[in-house]
Amino acid sequence: MKDHEIMSTKTKPLIITAIVVVAIVAFIVWQNKKDNNTSASVRDNKPVIIAYQTGVDPSKVAQANGEYEKHSQRTIQWKKFDAGSDVVNALASGDVVLGNIGSSPLAAAASRDLPIEVFLITSKLGASEALVVNNKSGIKTPQDLIGKTIAVPFVSTTHYSLLSALKHWNIPEDKVKIINLRPPEIAAAWERGDIDAAYVWEPALSKAKASGTVLIDSKQVGEWGAPTYDLWVVRKDFAEKNPDFLKSFVKTTLEQLEKYNQDPAAYVKNADNVEKIAQLTGSDPKDIPLLLSGNIYLDHAQQKQTLDGEFAQNIFDTAKFLKGQGKVDQLKADYKGNVNSSFLQP
Repeated sequence: MKDHEIMSTKTKPLIITAIVVVAIVAFIVWQNKKDNNTSASVRDNKPVIIAYQTGVDPSKVAQANGEYEKHSQRTIQWKKFDAGSDVVNALASGDVVLGNIGSSPLAAAASRDLPIEVFLITSKLGASEALVVNNKSGIKTPQDLIGKTIAVPFVSTTHYSLLSALKHWNIPEDKVKIINLRPPEIAAAWERGDIDAAYVWEPALSKAKASGTVLIDSKQVGEWGAPTYDLWVVRKDFAEKNPDFLKSFVKTTLEQLEKYNQDPAAYVKNADNVEKIAQLTGSDPKDIPLLLSGNIYLDHAQQKQTLDGEFAQNIFDTAKFLKGQGKVDQLKADYKGNVNSSFLQP
């Protein structure tokens, strides 16, 4: 009996110590889970800052309707930019995490090893970007461009298309005066009569067409072998931490593109669709149907096939052309690291 009492006396402190240790461990585990959940909640509540431009496409309706926020359950702060180069700078600084840019700014940015990747194609560009000549300029044919002043945002899709068109027409770049202006500056210069022509997109395009004539558009230039695309790109660090948001973003965009592709005529007869696109882009509502019809909107299968197929080569070809024009300093061996189709859900 005495030995039993001695063992009990020795065992009780051990049991108490064990209970305390277990309690402490349980508290630490619970606290870590709480902290992780709090961190996840804070991250999910932090606004996703997205850069958009004024190109005309059906996804602007989803943006205006707040569908991206609704489907992703995330707060989004949309920032409007006038040129792809400005979007690239914002992506580089981290001011935005997603950006809407063209294939030419992407090629230039990727060549600089900016950690971004394209994950969605908004459209293959056509009539929504065009070279317009002032009716007072006397330009009737491509050769009439020689000696004239042409405005274009440098290292944009329209810049790439302009240089490609000049090459196709066998017009040396130094035979025309090409000046670097953003779309709002182009519209102002056009009004003042400072420029003879401009290769631009909406809303400056409609303003130029009011007193000008389209000489060529990006659909024709694409058929000559220099296609351009309107894209969504993302910072790689954001993509790694937010795959669900990007899957939701892709799904919302493709749903809107599919609505247009199913019945373009019915889509543009819906005055609400037209008005929302016009408001976000600054375009004249009457021009929206034609501008929408000028582009090609890829469905899920076409997106997957393009991004997994020739797209990295397209970026390389664009970068190579820009380097030849002195617009890009270096080329990468390949650009597959700047293309990611994994957010296209089956």
